[in-house]
Amino acid sequence: MKRRNFVAAGAYGLGAMALNPLLRMHGEGGGMWATTVFHPAAERMAWWREARFGLFLHWGLYSILAGEWMGRTDYAEWIRNNAHIPIDTYDRLVGRFNPVKFDADAWAGMAKGAGMKYVTLTTKHHDGFCLFDNPLTDFCVRSTPFRRDICTELNAATERAGLRQCWYHSVMDWHHFEYLPRRDWEAETRAVGGAHIANYLPYLHGSVRHLLTKYGDIGVMWFDGNWEGTWTHDMGMELYDVCRQAKPDVIVNNRTEGWSQSVATRHPGDFSTPEQTIPATGLPGVDWESCITMNHNWGYNAHDHDFKSVPELIGMLVDTASKGGNLLLNVGPMADGTFPAESVDRLAGMGKWMQVNGDAIHGTTASLFAKSPFRSTTKGNRINLFVTDWPADGALPLPGLRTRPRSVSLAAQPDRHPTLNTDATGAMGLTALGAAPDPVCSVIVLDFDRPPVVGA
Repeated sequence: MKRRNFVAAGAYGLGAMALNPLLRMHGEGGGMWATTVFHPAAERMAWWREARFGLFLHWGLYSILAGEWMGRTDYAEWIRNNAHIPIDTYDRLVGRFNPVKFDADAWAGMAKGAGMKYVTLTTKHHDGFCLFDNPLTDFCVRSTPFRRDICTELNAATERAGLRQCWYHSVMDWHHFEYLPRRDWEAETRAVGGAHIANYLPYLHGSVRHLLTKYGDIGVMWFDGNWEGTWTHDMGMELYDVCRQAKPDVIVNNRTEGWSQSVATRHPGDFSTPEQTIPATGLPGVDWESCITMNHNWGYNAHDHDFKSVPELIGMLVDTASKGGNLLLNVGPMADGTFPAESVDRLAGMGKWMQVNGDAIHGTTASLFAKSPFRSTTKGNRINLFVTDWPADGALPLPGLRTRPRSVSLAAQPDRHPTLNTDATGAMGLTALGAAPDPVCSVIVLDFDRPPVVGA
């Protein structure tokens, strides 16, 4: 990951246009848009839209250093670049990668226990080291004392847990000789020679094909590292097509596109990827997923103990779902293969809340309310209200609600039924709420006989 806040600009599902003859294309003056007769993305995106909550895992050689180099302690997954570690020195970490406490079932179990539905692992970060047994390079787990294929074990564990396995893979590669540009600080010590990024592409494509064909039912290919000037729109389109050909129903994020490029033809990617932020109004009409760290770093940093609290994390999950997005919450495992204690604690805390309220997150769509004193999600003929500031007077307005609910209940206490009132103007509200059933965030469930309507 790159430490920056952004909302990437990929268009929803447009990468399928050139591959699907059932999409009618129209255009004038060089512009174009699509009228969807049948969009294949609807089928492949169905499980992802239902999931709403996933686990991001940043793990690799950098985890061994735990964020520290030459007396500085503020590094993480970017440590080779940011600390200017020579490639030969960094390569020695391969001999130290031996996560003897790695337990894939424990990882999958914590994700499932937190109410997550999918797991996205860094198969290769920008440093180029592969956590899988990559037949195209020795710079992978096969060359370590551990030797075991992390991806094989985690994929099997997530399948046993009923989770979808997803892969992160960086298009950037600081280790591969053909990848350009070199880091500016190593330009003199690591000569470019005859390197050309076009010669790197067969390695990248071959690695991706391996990840999509050798590990079962992979849900997402999550790319990153696409912002350097050597990466072009055509390269991004070709990589997207490699994924489509290797596994037609795989979901691909929008980071195959060149970082600053804007073209009027195809834009690859099935969902957008805001990083370290939740868009203020969501991204209406676009599938999106906010990836966010628990503390300040993606990879493990032994000195970073500034973790968001369980209530903060629950609030982020609710905020994301209420705006129609997914939350991909990150954990940076330690070098021995275990999760930091703070991460374990927070996953368990979120899981306790999700056991009661998960139905108000999974399979939902964005709030129908333009303005309200609560967050909400919609699920068929149901509206879920998330109330963090429980009203002291026991009354809660329902601004703009036009459809009268058939029943009102509390998710944590289904036998409790607040009273629904309508004033002289026809505005509805709830009274007799009683005490808050949850100290962090209480969920009120409104059930209707037909799809509810909410006005301005």
